[in-house]
Amino acid sequence: MSAERTLQAAALAALRAVAGLNGVFLGPPVRATAPFAELGDLIAIDWSTKDLAGREIRLMVTLRDAAEGPGRIETLAAGVVAAIEAIPRDLPGWRLASVVLARLRITGGSPGQWSASVDYRIRMMEAL
Repeated sequence: MSAERTLQAAALAALRAVAGLNGVFLGPPVRATAPFAELGDLIAIDWSTKDLAGREIRLMVTLRDAAEGPGRIETLAAGVVAAIEAIPRDLPGWRLASVVLARLRITGGSPGQWSASVDYRIRMMEAL
């Protein structure tokens, strides 16, 4: 399985364990009740060596909430951070070399519309 699909499966499993989410979706859901998470497209670039395949993958999770204030989405964002950082380093066919939080942003639009973006840079090497 490709590094991208392997990481996507591991991230989905990790996010589904975050307490308080009503769902985890690949991209924007057709119907969902807040709070929920969207796993966005993975952006991958080559990170290979002479003898091993490698990928640097950008992973973005977006949280949506309809609460009165930012408290719940802040807690959910912390849960997402903990879940992504707890992904096992050894995955089928791949090994995570690094997991780095690149950005965490919480925004509020109109009342009751909160979102958070959690972006990671994850480097993976083909397992030996």
